[in-house]
Amino acid sequence: MSCVRLLTVLEYGFGIGSRWDESIEMPSYSGDWGDYISFAERLHEKVDKEGVDLLLIDTGDRIEGNGLYDASDPKGMYTQNIFREQTIDVICTGNHELYHKLSSDNEYLSTVPNFNGNYLASNLDILDPNSGERVPLAPRYKKFTTKNQGIRILAFGFLFDFTGNANNTIVEAVEKTVQQEWFLEAIHDREVDLFLVAGHVLLDSPEYNAIFKAIRQVQWDTPIQFFGGHTHIRDYFKYDAKAYGLESGRYMETIGFMSITGLSTGGKTKPQRLANPKFARRYIDNNLYSFHQHTALNESTFPTPHGRNVSAMIASARKDLQLDHAFGCAPKDYWTNRTPFPHENSIFSWLQEEVLPDMITEPGRKDFPRVVFVNTGGIRFDIFKGPFTIDTTYTVSPFTSGFRYIKDVPFSVAKQLSRILNQEVPQLFEIPTDLAAWVPVSETTRAATYGNDDQPNELFGHQQQTPLSTSENKDNLTPGYTTHDYLGTDGDDTLHSPIKFYRVPNVFETRIAFPTIYSSRSQKEGERDPETVDLVYGDFIERYILLALKFLGQGYEEWDTEVYMEGRSLTEVISGWVEGNWPC
Repeated sequence: MSCVRLLTVLEYGFGIGSRWDESIEMPSYSGDWGDYISFAERLHEKVDKEGVDLLLIDTGDRIEGNGLYDASDPKGMYTQNIFREQTIDVICTGNHELYHKLSSDNEYLSTVPNFNGNYLASNLDILDPNSGERVPLAPRYKKFTTKNQGIRILAFGFLFDFTGNANNTIVEAVEKTVQQEWFLEAIHDREVDLFLVAGHVLLDSPEYNAIFKAIRQVQWDTPIQFFGGHTHIRDYFKYDAKAYGLESGRYMETIGFMSITGLSTGGKTKPQRLANPKFARRYIDNNLYSFHQHTALNESTFPTPHGRNVSAMIASARKDLQLDHAFGCAPKDYWTNRTPFPHENSIFSWLQEEVLPDMITEPGRKDFPRVVFVNTGGIRFDIFKGPFTIDTTYTVSPFTSGFRYIKDVPFSVAKQLSRILNQEVPQLFEIPTDLAAWVPVSETTRAATYGNDDQPNELFGHQQQTPLSTSENKDNLTPGYTTHDYLGTDGDDTLHSPIKFYRVPNVFETRIAFPTIYSSRSQKEGERDPETVDLVYGDFIERYILLALKFLGQGYEEWDTEVYMEGRSLTEVISGWVEGNWPC
């Protein structure tokens, strides 16, 4: 019986070289890129002996999110060489590679050649940085035959209908792409045993539904395997009896494993083809414990020389960048979603009440009242008690966008913005989901409610894990992913106890330097509303600030805005505050 096994990850920068190890925060998800290389090479050895095939898939967002990428100058100076060491069979682009011209140029000039022929860009073009000509970022598709069984695969690489990219890239809408001549010609190929669609795309989305329908109109019974991304969840989806989709979480915490048995083949063997091939999935925690278990090896026999060398490359790069240098030491844990907002343990309350009032000021206007808006999606991870390092800074707040402001906005208007940006009132425009902090829970949009402390769902844990195959005592489980996907609750490779999560708003505000009200005894009694304020915000949300102001009848335009604090980023604000307030 033919069988193809597929591994997929979604990195968002984290797992390439972050230091999640058993002495600090995240042992359940502590494997680095060298460990992943060893895992893949050991699995290749195993499947070659069994006569089946293994493919590695990557669905984008490889940049931003840790110091190894963000702290280098230029960004990615180390990670490009580290990442290329893995053999990946199909790779595509995420939205994070496209926010800036430099990063998308790097994809075109470096990453695409590094994965020659395997990097696919079915609906993405770029303006060639040398000629200025519009060209595909990478090949639109590829057809290949697997090594051991000769399974004929036609693969594509898509990005969702993204509109926030820099102006040197062009993302074609998926529904238009599937109508193009090249795509229609490709899917008419009858000598295909499996369609493989890798993408930074939600599984249950208009984009993937359009691709599925287009293929099915031409090839009604050829199996299709989709790989998704962007929503940061472990997820699985059924399109029909021969078409399924898998998404492998976030931040390289998960190695997604997909097995398809019973495919036809035009290659070396002639196995019996199943009427309906069998699809099976597993979500593997990214750590050495899992890798040892699945390779039947141990600490001394598991690492390959190649994997060890890449881990050494990571260690050397971390040393060069001084990523373990501590700005200070956090006195306790601060959470993005494990506590409600506001709360004394919320990272957003900490920013709102301590960091921003101390740090957000424009020279020459420090006495002017100001209202500061920060989108929670700009904070990507928790803070753990202990050293707050350079690496921590970029893990928590990886984005480089600075602050901007509008002078002398009526406070009667500014005080209404939070309700609009958090969609608490009816309005004429939609606020995108990427303004808010990601809640990595597959049920978020379907069942969860804000502040529901009785709703346990999948989040990360940081204690010892328990393999599903050996534990029956749920009282001994530690917190971690407890996935409920389309097929149910049996996808997690490791059994964890669930973690409660809380929704947070899209944005929060901080009011600074408001006029003080004093009693007759000169005691502070509170603050009074000023007539006008400086309206300060991260430049990522400027267009939504301006839309909200128009909704309130104000005619502010982009040219009414100015750079604030010389463009200093939230990342710099946080590290500066920690250095001055959290001694070790």
